[in-house]
Amino acid sequence: MSRPSLPKVIATDCDGTLLRSDGTISPRTQAAVEAAEAAGITIILVTARPPRWLDELASVAGEHAIALCGNGAFTYDLSSREIISHRLMDPDLVVQLAAELHEAIPDIDLALESVAGFAHEPGFERMSGRTDGFWAVGPVAELVASPPGKLLVRMPSADVDELFAQVEHVVAGRAEVSHSGAAGMAEIVATGVTKGMAIQAWCEEHSVEAADVWTFGDMPNDIPMLTWAGRSFAMANGHEQAKAAATDHIASNDEDGVAEVLEQALASALRN
Repeated sequence: MSRPSLPKVIATDCDGTLLRSDGTISPRTQAAVEAAEAAGITIILVTARPPRWLDELASVAGEHAIALCGNGAFTYDLSSREIISHRLMDPDLVVQLAAELHEAIPDIDLALESVAGFAHEPGFERMSGRTDGFWAVGPVAELVASPPGKLLVRMPSADVDELFAQVEHVVAGRAEVSHSGAAGMAEIVATGVTKGMAIQAWCEEHSVEAADVWTFGDMPNDIPMLTWAGRSFAMANGHEQAKAAATDHIASNDEDGVAEVLEQALASALRN
């Protein structure tokens, strides 16, 4: 089957994919994204980040852009800076999972991302050093007063793949477990909630077929959208599982891999 020269939608991960390792977008990638938008392509950011961390990236995805955040738990309107929909976890299940996780993996600390913002157990430390969005500290049984979209499991000394496997074993199919490559961190969202589900739902609402979507990612939490889209691109710096899931492999984030793909696609479309 021949592939279209240009997609209708590009859904891209942010950290490790669209952004360089220092968290910035290069001038080349910014220019390529703007050129794609000018050509009529819709750019959607699909990320593990919480909604409030997308404000700083508003220029990346255009004036009226949508971001699918928290691994699909939140849909965020970048123009109005509002969460316009969400897929939250059941508070009772979160409390139960927290107890079981602490019993099985004693050295962990937990945090929650909800519509209210960020809340955490006393021992949880943010790797980023950010203080934004904080609303509460305490036991999970109190923090679920604002039902979370995402439960974060942190054990700084752990290998991320090993921690993921431990957490997945405890969760046992009652929720979705993934990781985005962050050191010593596993992420839990409601059953069925993934980046792939989120972009699929958005595309169905806007009558866009999977064949007309290109996705870009680098980590295991990107796999559901890499396997759903008509064409998918894994970064050279990415996890081996993400590379195995993608239809194409491209240069690393620090080498402007996304920009290179967009530039070539736009140039090819002009020639045709």
